[in-house]
Formats: sequence, structure tokens, C-alpha cells
Amino acid sequence: MKTRTLGTNGLEVSALGLGCMGMSAAYGPPADRGEMIALIRHAVEMGVTFFDTAEVYGPFTNEILVGEALAPVRDRVVIATKFGFDIDPETGARRGGTNSRPEHIRAVAEASLTRLKTDVIDLLYQHRVDPNVPIEEVAGAVGDLVREGKVRHFGLSEASVATIRRAHAVFPVTAVQSEFSLWWREPQVELLPALEELGIGFVPFSPLGAGFLTGRIDATTTFDPTDFRRSVPRFTPEALAANAPLVVLVRRIAAAKGATPAQVALAWVSAQAPWIVPIPGTTKRHRLDENLGAVDLVLDAADLAEMEAALASIPIVGARLPEAVLKMTGL
Repeated sequence: MKTRTLGTNGLEVSALGLGCMGMSAAYGPPADRGEMIALIRHAVEMGVTFFDTAEVYGPFTNEILVGEALAPVRDRVVIATKFGFDIDPETGARRGGTNSRPEHIRAVAEASLTRLKTDVIDLLYQHRVDPNVPIEEVAGAVGDLVREGKVRHFGLSEASVATIRRAHAVFPVTAVQSEFSLWWREPQVELLPALEELGIGFVPFSPLGAGFLTGRIDATTTFDPTDFRRSVPRFTPEALAANAPLVVLVRRIAAAKGATPAQVALAWVSAQAPWIVPIPGTTKRHRLDENLGAVDLVLDAADLAEMEAALASIPIVGARLPEAVLKMTGL
């Protein structure tokens, strides 16, 4: 497995990570626990060293799953988790929106350490920017945890460039996580140049467009009642039909390269910079193996130029998230 380094603080991880959220939440009923433990351990056997979770996935159940799965190989992997929502620690009920008060960050980190069966969190992200807590206080609180040896690296998720700069000035930000794919290219405008300038790594979530870029979703697709895509404007039948030319493009490139659409979509994301590490999620072993094939797929300058030219003529229809969720981001 090839590796990449996130940021300038030496956090080396596999060139492709594994997003674990969908194993426990968001895409319908939770997957079989035993099968997911086996899947995560298979990923390790295949060379994956970077695993992404969060307290809110479940809540709590995904961290417990990841912790159990990785406990036997803890010294071989990097675990990233997140704080930032107001969740009752006893019941898991959401009590409100965001909560990044320093005392809450510490409590969440301690609880995550227990659930993850570890004595240190490799990468701790603020999941969403808290408008009620200055980012300088957040950076300071995580910095304290790093100095105490409970956290190794500080990250931000869905944060604006201005917020990233303010946080980085207080304590070094190793990585920023945000959505990025052929279906959502906005980070190319301001975020990626800023991260390159500051020496911060980028961890794109939904690099496959929540499944759309695999070519296995179209206007006729139906989703489970608990699948978050039912509430996403971009996943309405009308939007899916309007965005179909994007999948046609990916399929055309895939056919020319002897690859799958998913592999092309992932390779495109990785090709944007050497400090980008996508974290596609899956609950199926054969899809994991397919995704890992993207690590060795090379899109050369001609391929990328052809794709950029085609992308310029394909309008994207529909917001990437429901309006209420978009308001919770710092973007």
C-alpha cells in the first residue's frame, strides 16, 4: 500500500483511508457487527492504516465498533475521531446543536479513548465549527490534550479558510476534512490553496459522491427510510437525472483506463495534491477491494485535462446537503 503524509507534522497514513460511519449510521440500518469487524480487519490486511469515526456516528456505536475491530492491531493503524456536537453521554440523545466548550472537548476525548480501547487518539477533529466558542479556545483545548499525550494531532472538519487560519495560529492543524469529489469541487477554489500554503493535509469525505459516482445510483433508485440521502436535494430523482452526464464522463474515462467508475473518481481526488487522502466508506468487502484499486490507477496530465474540460460543461444540480445541515458547517 502506498502512503501519504498529512500536514507537516509527520502523520503518515495509507494513501486511501476507510470511512466507517456508514457501518453504523446514515445509510440505512446498521450493518452486521461481526461482518463490519471482519471488514475493518480485512482493510488492515490490505494495507489500510487510516480509519475514520466520530462520537456522533450512532451515537457512540461506531467508535465502539472501530475500537473493537482495531484493538488487536492498534500499533499498526491511525484512528481519527471527532467531537463537537451536544450529545447526552448517558443516553446518546442529541441535546442541541454544536458544543465545543473546552470542558466538553475534554470529556468527549476521554469517553472516545475508552470506546476506542486506546490510550491516545491519533487525529482529533472538531466535527463542526461552534459559533458560540472562539476557535482559538478550541485549538487551545485540543493543544492541551496533545501536550498531555491523549491526542497526537488536531484536525478541523467543514471549516472555512478564515477559521482554519485562526486555529492554526494557536495550535498546528494537521488535517482538514471536508466533502470533495467530482460532484463537489468547491474546495479547489479557496480551501486547497490555503491548505497547501499552511502545510495542512486534506481528508475528503464522500469522494464517491455518497455512491453517485460509482454509477450504481440513478433517478430510479430508492433509499431506505433511514438513509440520509432521502433528504439531500442532490439525490432527488430530478437532480440525479440532471447530473447523469457526470457519471457518463466517469464511465468513459474508466473504460479507457480499464478501471471502474469508482476507481476513476477516487484517483481524480487523489491526483489533485500529494497530501490528499480520501476516506471512502463501504460495508462490502468487494467494494473495499475495488476502492483500493484506485491507489494504483494513474490519471496523467492528459487524462486530468480531458476531465477538467468536460467538467466545465456539466452543470451540477442540487445542494450537497439539506439547508439545515449546511448552516451547521463553517463554510
